[in-house]
Amino acid sequence: MTRIAKNLLILVLSLAAAIPIASGQTRVATFSRAEIDQMLAPVALYPDPLLSQLLMAATFPMEVVEAARWSRAHPGVEGDAAVRMVQDLEWDPSVKSLVAFPQVLARMDENLEWTQKLGEAFIVQEPVVMEAVQDMRRRAQASGQLASDERQRIVEQPGVIAIEPANPEYVYVPYYDPRTVYGSWWWAGYPPFYWAPWPGYVRGYYPGYWWGAPIGLSVGFFFGGFDWHRRYAYVNRVDNYYVRPTWVNRYSSYSTGRWQRNYWQRSGTSGTYARYSDPVNRQQFQSTSPLRDSRREERRSLAQPRTQVAPQQIAPRQQSFAPRFDTAPRLDTRQGFQGTPERRRDFDRVERAQRQAQPQPRQQAEPRRFEPRQQAMPSAPVAAPRLERREPRIEQRTQRFEQRSERRAERNESHGGGRRFN
Repeated sequence: MTRIAKNLLILVLSLAAAIPIASGQTRVATFSRAEIDQMLAPVALYPDPLLSQLLMAATFPMEVVEAARWSRAHPGVEGDAAVRMVQDLEWDPSVKSLVAFPQVLARMDENLEWTQKLGEAFIVQEPVVMEAVQDMRRRAQASGQLASDERQRIVEQPGVIAIEPANPEYVYVPYYDPRTVYGSWWWAGYPPFYWAPWPGYVRGYYPGYWWGAPIGLSVGFFFGGFDWHRRYAYVNRVDNYYVRPTWVNRYSSYSTGRWQRNYWQRSGTSGTYARYSDPVNRQQFQSTSPLRDSRREERRSLAQPRTQVAPQQIAPRQQSFAPRFDTAPRLDTRQGFQGTPERRRDFDRVERAQRQAQPQPRQQAEPRRFEPRQQAMPSAPVAAPRLERREPRIEQRTQRFEQRSERRAERNESHGGGRRFN
């Protein structure tokens, strides 16, 4: 009885495994843990803000190539000065931020296959990638190669090791030999990815570590980081000077919160990967929102030149009165028209264009006629002006003043011609 049950179970599992193959579907291609450790070996010990935006930029390999070409054309330009020169270009913000680090950008451009695979792994297996970074940091710390100093700060939490710049305005990018800093390598068939030593770097305190000059950045330069406990990358700000133009002009996933790279938003070489070329894998990363699909079709239709339908030859409408402003009879395209609403709109558009093309004389307004205003006769007698009423009073006052003057003169004569003082 147990043998029969076991055979039935094997048969059911075989049928379940054969259903996707029979329907023409395949599983999403993923990387093994050995491959992920191999890819992350040269960058796992980078500061968290730089590492997060490096992984985001790896999902846009063709833009990384363009940014590396720009960096080679402008030698010696790095840090904020370089990013401000490319802030208005149509690159992803993560790619723009790497222009500040020309040596990192050059390594990603020289090893484009590695960059492409790293971006694919970050999209499909983000939690696995972040767990691999933590495991490699623990190995480097156990071997005595990872510690705080004047260039970086190691922050330890339960099950998490975070690396932060000692000074956010001066970021040091370490170069290390992954064959040494992690101790003995644990994947015999997958040796760590190795870069040649960078020019201008000198040995640090620990064997296998090299340091160069710091990169000067503005306050709040980075917008990315990691939530190590939930195992995903996040965006903590979108007001960076190099984030704003792209965030406004592109339907992007950049907003405060968890970062995600929507595959359907990009088309062409820069966003098409070989692992996602089959319909099943692409469907898992495409949006099924009909509103966004309609907007995409609308943008495509606007980008293509529109062909206008020629108007039909229709006799002009017989008017019973002369037009007021038109110098020629207007062609009426509505008369006898039978068609779809789209064609009717085309005919209306042609009709408006013809009406606007005809010269229309400006209507002159008739001059206004002004007539004298009739004033009504007053019913009551009008009072005399105020000045006329005051004249008799002035005469009376003048007479009184003259009389007083005469009396004063007589009084003075009677007293001897003047006042006497005792």
